Amino acid sequence: MQCLPWVVTVALVGGCSWFGGGSQSGPKPAELLPIKSAAKIAVAWHATVPNAGKTTLFPVLVGNTVWAAGANGQIAGFDAAKGTAMARFDTKELLAAGVAASAAMVAVSTLKGELQAYDISGKQRWKVQVPGEMLAPAVIEGDQVIVRVGDGAVHSYDAASGKRRWVYQRSAPPLSVRAHAGILVDRGTVYAGFAGGRLVALSSVGGSVLWDSVVSLPKGTTELERVSDITSAPVVDDGRACAATYQGRTGCFEAARGSSVWARDISSFNGLAADFRNIYVTDDKNVVMALDKSTGGTLWRQDRLAGRSLTRPLAFGRYIIVGDFQGYVHLLSRDDGAMMARIATDGSAISAAPIALDIRSVLVQTRNGGIYALTAE
Repeated sequence: MQCLPWVVTVALVGGCSWFGGGSQSGPKPAELLPIKSAAKIAVAWHATVPNAGKTTLFPVLVGNTVWAAGANGQIAGFDAAKGTAMARFDTKELLAAGVAASAAMVAVSTLKGELQAYDISGKQRWKVQVPGEMLAPAVIEGDQVIVRVGDGAVHSYDAASGKRRWVYQRSAPPLSVRAHAGILVDRGTVYAGFAGGRLVALSSVGGSVLWDSVVSLPKGTTELERVSDITSAPVVDDGRACAATYQGRTGCFEAARGSSVWARDISSFNGLAADFRNIYVTDDKNVVMALDKSTGGTLWRQDRLAGRSLTRPLAFGRYIIVGDFQGYVHLLSRDDGAMMARIATDGSAISAAPIALDIRSVLVQTRNGGIYALTAE
């Protein structure tokens, strides 16, 4: 088939692919109106890496070290409490997706389709050619490195040697969204979402399928209307695995068996977060919503950031935190979604979701390479 003229084409198994969710060509973004701050947010420390180019680069926290990368191949490690540089080295490769790390190693993917592993001093351990495009960071789980590939596959490699251990492969529909759909590993289970609205649980030991459930079935008469893809990593909390589809539904399943708990007609590109009581989702219009974890019922909606290309939310204590396309970080009330505070960074987009550093601080990476640790009180 041929992709539509406005679609970004990529050579992926199964057909054409297109990016969704991040464009500013749609409705005009909501203007940021003054708010009466009910919380305090401040920059605890600020560091830089080279810019992200045309991709989204995800930082990661391991122990007390924040690892981040620039598109030109430079990788840096920073002390999570103070922001001082603890390591910096150059892979001399153009990178995609961001960084995976453990206490002993760092793994990155390149635009050439290589998965590369380094020790924390920057010495390369191994590299392998992965049969597909990697748009989300790998996950280092014990003695293996697990990565989701854009053609609908999950690959596991030995962390010491780079030898492939197992692969899970499924067919891709004729048209799918080219997205940063990563994986989540929890208690020996790999959770991954795929085109066509399927959420799959795999054993991390050998890649066998534990369960395969439907979040959203494709519907419509054209291939474009039938796109219903999971475009973000799932979340697992309190015995439930939850995922959101673009042009489809958001739902939760029993993590052990995959049976459906609830599903709602909520479309999301960037995904969701969870805390001990709720699910939080940024929908495809950039409305942030809180849903009851048990029933899926809507608890609140915050639409004052509509059209601002928000990140996946972070549930952080009393707050829900999102970044936007102009580099603002917004604090919403966990209880009712009210705008509590905001802070500017360097003016460039925040595409990767904020990550928690500790009980008081979070971290964001901007497209221009700004690394900001922010305290919220």
